[in-house]
Amino acid sequence: MVSQSAGASASTYLAESGDLAEIVDLVAALSDRGLTVPEVGPALVHPDGRRVELPRPVFEALRQVVMAMANGQGVTVAPHNAMLTTQEAADFLGISRPTLVRLLEDGSIPYEMRGRHRRVMLAHLLDHLDRAKASRRRSLQEMVQEGEEAGLYDLDPTPPSRTA
Repeated sequence: MVSQSAGASASTYLAESGDLAEIVDLVAALSDRGLTVPEVGPALVHPDGRRVELPRPVFEALRQVVMAMANGQGVTVAPHNAMLTTQEAADFLGISRPTLVRLLEDGSIPYEMRGRHRRVMLAHLLDHLDRAKASRRRSLQEMVQEGEEAGLYDLDPTPPSRTA
């Protein structure tokens, strides 16, 4: 099943109940082979036998799509320039729409106005996630450094006493 979301150029793929068994079989076949690239290289094979060779990153992306579908999950494929509604953007980030609107209005995430409606580019959401991840990493490194300077990582040479 294919449904449109995140703009006309994005598609969400859901496994039909009849297709699920075939997808599970494909996952099993990939697992039996160690999820490695076949000797002749990954390729899409048309029903008439024509092969289209796949670059390794495309093969890995398709493998992840198949694994997700085998687990009953939907998969959305969208270009980075897809424009999302504020609700779609909030859902993507896993936050509430009002929280997203605050991020938009304080300039943390760029957006465009389409009439009276805000639209957010998927690439801007991905950039925001990358910045947030880097900020968390810096904060954790600072906490570790402060802990080291305070001696919190020093081992106490005497073991704790046991009370009976």
